[in-house]
Amino acid sequence: MAITHEGPTAGAPAGARGSIWSNEKTRGWIAQGAIGALALLLVGVMVWNAQSNLASQRITSGFGFLSQTAGFSINQTLVEYSEASTYARALLVGLLNTLLVAVVGIVFATIFGFLVGVGRLSKNWVVRQVCTAYVEVTRNLPLLFHVLFWYLAVLAAMPAARQSYSIFGEIYINNRGVYIPKLIFGDGSYIGLIALLVAAAAVVALKMWATARQMRTGQPFPVLWTSLALLIGLPFVALALAGFPVTIEEPVLKGFNFTGGSRLLPEFAALTIALSIYTGGFIAEIVRAGIKAVSRGQSEAAASLGLKPGLATRLVVIPQALRVMVPPLTSQYLNLTKNSSLAAFIGYPELVQVFAGTTLNQTGQAIEIIAITMGCYLIISLVTSAFMNWYNRRVALVER
Repeated sequence: MAITHEGPTAGAPAGARGSIWSNEKTRGWIAQGAIGALALLLVGVMVWNAQSNLASQRITSGFGFLSQTAGFSINQTLVEYSEASTYARALLVGLLNTLLVAVVGIVFATIFGFLVGVGRLSKNWVVRQVCTAYVEVTRNLPLLFHVLFWYLAVLAAMPAARQSYSIFGEIYINNRGVYIPKLIFGDGSYIGLIALLVAAAAVVALKMWATARQMRTGQPFPVLWTSLALLIGLPFVALALAGFPVTIEEPVLKGFNFTGGSRLLPEFAALTIALSIYTGGFIAEIVRAGIKAVSRGQSEAAASLGLKPGLATRLVVIPQALRVMVPPLTSQYLNLTKNSSLAAFIGYPELVQVFAGTTLNQTGQAIEIIAITMGCYLIISLVTSAFMNWYNRRVALVER
C-alpha cells in the first residue's frame, strides 16, 4: 500500500514552504527596507521643515550666494583676496589656512611626540622624568587652555615692535607677530621648481634602489644625506645657472612697525604651538607603547651584532614599532586637524571662523554653509586616512 503526503506543502519547493517570516534572509531584507524607508521619511520631513522655515523667514536657499561679494577682509591669505572677492574665495582662503595649520601642526607634533616618547624610555633619570612631566601636564589640560595660554600669556606679553626680540638680526618677534625674511621669485624661478621636482623623483628612485641593494647584499646606503644633497644641491645649481632669479626681502623697522618680509600672525603661532604641544603628548605615549611592543630580544639581537643602542633603536626597533604606531597616529592627526577649529576663540581666520562664522552671519545661509563646512572636514579626514592607510600597508610585515 502506497503512502502519500497530503497537505498544502506537498510537492512544493523548499523555499516556498511556510510563511515568508520563516525565511531568515527574507526577514532581513524586509527589516532593512523598512529602516531605509523610515530614514528617507525622516530626511524628507527635515528637508520640508527646513524649506518651510526658510520660506517663512524669506531666506532663499541654494548656493548662489557663493558668487556674491564678501565685503570683509581677512588678515592672513595664502592666495589673492580682497573685500571685493566672492564668498567662494573666502571659503578657499579659510580652507587653505586650516590646511596650513594642520600640516605644520602635524609635523611639529610628530617631532615632539617621537622625541618625548623615546625620552620616556631613556636610561637617564632626568630625561625620563622631564618627558614624563611633559606628557602628564599636556594631556591633562584642556586644549582650549593651551591655546589661550600661548596667545594671551605668552605672545600677547611680547614687547612692542621697537623692542622686538631679534634672532640673528633676521627674525623679529613682538606682540604683533613674527617677522621673517621673504623670498621674491623673479623670472626664471620655475627652473628651480622643476629641479626640485626632479630631485624629489630622484630621491624616491634612490630609496627604492638602496632598499633593493640592502636586501640583496646586506650593505646599507646613506640615503638620508644623499637625499638632502639632491634636494638642496640640484635646485641650487639650477638657480645658479639661471642667474639666481630669487631675492630675499628682509623685514625692516620703520616707525612703529616693520615693513617688508613676511609676518606670521600671533594667532597662527599660538594655535600651531598649542596644537603641536598638546597632540605631541598623545603621540609620545603612542611612540612609547609602540617601542615597548617590540620584543626585547630584537634589541638583544642587535646588540649581539655589535650595533650601538642608538643605532639599534633607529634601525631595528623603530621600524618594527611603526607597525603598531601608525593606526593610532592616524587618529591623532585627524584630531589635530579638527581641533584647529578652536582658532575661532582667538580670531585666527581658518575655515570655521571665516566661513561658518563671518559668512554665515552675513548671508544667513545656515544649512548650505554648515553642509559645505562639514563636507570640507570630511574630505580632509578621508584623504588623511587614505594616505595613512597606504603608509600602514607599506610598513606592514610581509609574510612569506
